[in-house]
Amino acid sequence: FTSTREFLGLLAAMFCAMARRRAGVGLGSVIVRRCHGGGGQDSKNIFSKYITRVMDNPLPLGVGALVVGILQLRRISEREKRKELANETEEAEPKLADPWQVTCYKSLPLRHVSRLWGAVNDIHLPTTVRRWVLGAYVRSFGCDLTEAENSDLDSYENLGQFFRRRLKDGVRVVQEGECLVSPCDGKVLHWGQVGNGGLVEQVKGVSYKLEHFLGQSKDPTGVALEPVTAAEQPSADNDLLPTCLYQCVLYLAPGDYHCFHSPADWQVTTRRHFPGELLSVSPGIVKRVQGLFSLNERVAYLGRWKHGFFSMTAVGATNVGSVKVDLDPTLTTNTRRWELDTFHQQVWEDGVEVKKGEYFGEFNLGSTIVLIFEAPENFKFDFKMGGEVVKMGRSIGEHESVEEEIKDLEETSTGQHQSVIEEIEAPEQSDSLQSVAITE
Repeated sequence: FTSTREFLGLLAAMFCAMARRRAGVGLGSVIVRRCHGGGGQDSKNIFSKYITRVMDNPLPLGVGALVVGILQLRRISEREKRKELANETEEAEPKLADPWQVTCYKSLPLRHVSRLWGAVNDIHLPTTVRRWVLGAYVRSFGCDLTEAENSDLDSYENLGQFFRRRLKDGVRVVQEGECLVSPCDGKVLHWGQVGNGGLVEQVKGVSYKLEHFLGQSKDPTGVALEPVTAAEQPSADNDLLPTCLYQCVLYLAPGDYHCFHSPADWQVTTRRHFPGELLSVSPGIVKRVQGLFSLNERVAYLGRWKHGFFSMTAVGATNVGSVKVDLDPTLTTNTRRWELDTFHQQVWEDGVEVKKGEYFGEFNLGSTIVLIFEAPENFKFDFKMGGEVVKMGRSIGEHESVEEEIKDLEETSTGQHQSVIEEIEAPEQSDSLQSVAITE
């Protein structure tokens, strides 16, 4: 149609033609009226006549359906746009739970439930039901029995033994060299530098204070936390490069390998056990509760490595109140009574040397490992995206040594010098060729 007026005129003509056909009016037709009977008509006849009229003239019905479809399509499009906007907003600024929600969540008897779950884990399973119970757990959480040192489900007497299963020799290869390796199997929740003022992000946009997480600022054993919280502070062990604090958060799912190992060669000098809550550390909860890792029960091992301060903290969670560490047999977690404002400290005056990849401890189900360490400014993590799955022994980060930086600079300068020499020699070669041509 060339104009809206022509379209509306044609539409009006169509309606008039349909109306004449329904009323029996046409060229040469005569209006015939029938006598009103005075009585009520049958409701069935009225309904059938209405359906007949609608079917004889389906255009209004079709137009109405078209309008409803267009409106519904618009609603769906707007809803999808709102979802995309909400996802972008959630990624930029996670929506934290309200204080009353956190208070209600903390008031739940999760510590008692965790102790009860620990008792259930130690219940002896009859041989006839072991394969059924443990098989259901394997299927639910996707456990890989091909990596287990003992893949026979009938040989595990209870759930606890299955949770703490060991791996076959050679299944996890610890990467050699100067790199820092993953202490466990799990997913990477967050990594990066510790912010100014000792703020540590448990996930992007949700943080907690370092002094609340690891305790008082100064350690009586000589591990000073206060100096290394500031950026660009040279380490006592490495005066060549300025250092800063880094952090890495690894989440162990219930189906993962539950033991954790040493991520580097370092010396453990102090253990700090902070009794606390046993809230869930699943990624969904971690994004909602501010300072969750500082609220939960945790065991922090502090010490030093080649670049300065180093710490590895095992954070407890719901149903994961029991943490066992090989070098610390006196450690007892998830006790019936605990104090909110205190922590238990164990000091090793001579220090305990731990090698990279060496067995360190274990959880009873699954939880979180938090690494906070001092490293040079050029330290780089090997992760590509949040939620990336890592295996124990895989490299998670490394720094370039001074020798490597000097070598890179030398290679760069050599390449630049070579290009300059080639640019200088090129005109000389062309001039010599021209002189030879003239002589000939």
